[in-house]
Amino acid sequence: MSLRSIHLRKLLKILYSDQSRRISALRSDIREDIAREQGNAEGGGDFYGPFWRDAKDHVFGFSDLTDTTRARLEANTRRANLYPRLHDGFLLWWNERRRWTNEPFYPADTLKAYVSIESLNSTIKIDNILAVRDAHGEDHFVYPYFSPEPILNEEAARLGLWILQQGFPTVPVACFRVLDVMRGITFNIDRNPLRGDESDILLRRYSSALDESDQLRIEYS
Repeated sequence: MSLRSIHLRKLLKILYSDQSRRISALRSDIREDIAREQGNAEGGGDFYGPFWRDAKDHVFGFSDLTDTTRARLEANTRRANLYPRLHDGFLLWWNERRRWTNEPFYPADTLKAYVSIESLNSTIKIDNILAVRDAHGEDHFVYPYFSPEPILNEEAARLGLWILQQGFPTVPVACFRVLDVMRGITFNIDRNPLRGDESDILLRRYSSALDESDQLRIEYS
């Protein structure tokens, strides 16, 4: 997926990776982009998608995450490294750290948005949010960050919350959580209030990554 049209979680990973990991991610992005332009792209699917579907089903009582994770591992050994960590982190949050307890939980309205960054000619995609309505009719929206590295730090999470606010201006930002799934840690507006510099941070980091990507792409021309 092109850096100029990118999922929020992947953008946060790239913007906050150290130089070595960032360059590796950008090179991979460039190769995939070129293959797609040449009609040679292979559809490998979303590595994290099956786990996240199972996590959502667990929340609503449709299945048990431990059982479905075991089945996923038996079906594909490539998941053996990360799926157990995702499983443990998610259940750590869900069973021990989650603060909203008004069960039963039901699926809330699905949220999906595209945030345009016109000055950078770029678009940030937001989807696959865990949308939960509790027994009191209150909605909770959890945006997942899956990557093992880098760990989602306070600034990156704050940037994520700000972008979610831009994508869904009619939804109170207090309803959102950004979940670092592997660590079982959530960030919200109460514990991580916006400071007003999020737009500047995004433009600075995103612009730098785009410039770096453009320089690297010369190697493939």
